[in-house]
Amino acid sequence: MADRVDERGPGPGAGDQPVPRAPRLDLLKALGDNTRYAIYLELARSPLPLTTGEIAEILDLHVNTVRPHLERMREVGLLAVDTEARGGVGRPQHRYQLAADAPSLGVEPSPFPTLARMLLAAAAAAGLERDDMVQAGRVQGRDDAAHWPRDTEALDALIVEQARLGFDPTVVEDDRGAVMAFAHCPFRQLAERHPDLVCGLHCGLVEGLVGSFGDARVTRFATLVDRNPCQAELVTR
Repeated sequence: MADRVDERGPGPGAGDQPVPRAPRLDLLKALGDNTRYAIYLELARSPLPLTTGEIAEILDLHVNTVRPHLERMREVGLLAVDTEARGGVGRPQHRYQLAADAPSLGVEPSPFPTLARMLLAAAAAAGLERDDMVQAGRVQGRDDAAHWPRDTEALDALIVEQARLGFDPTVVEDDRGAVMAFAHCPFRQLAERHPDLVCGLHCGLVEGLVGSFGDARVTRFATLVDRNPCQAELVTR
């Protein structure tokens, strides 16, 4: 298993600088290396961006082996990198994911981001509001809940369903209920353009699932526009 070491990755601000697009042939040549191809497949399959250490552990490689491959793939435009600071000491971690226009290899669902953008634009043009999206989300949340045994606790199902979608949920519980924070939003780019519509859809999804079990309810859903964004507060009954 790979060693755990401090994440260093690209220098400060590397994730904020646009990477010039390389010719298509250069992109495909970069994937001609077996290690880079394996890394690409793992990132394509993952619902969350991954750190160098996580990729190294998955592939049973040393981080010093993985790091230059990630940098090469970032240089040619195959990967996007985000800087993550969650209160730890030292330099922030860098998390990698496929670039928005990276070539499809039949693994990543490349048509779906385009479809989501078109549907969101259509919803905005049609004058749909947050309440409309909340209602649509509730329907899907109830459908998701229907696949769970009826004795399942709402919080347990919510954790699994939100993780499956790529929200990377973190939960803090107390005697009254729980707060679920969403450490990663797979729809962040869309949410930044239309927070009422996208966050409303997510809110309804959470409310519909939680309300189906009867042992909890959502009392507050904080979005990108709130002081403490991207979290849901639940009260247990």
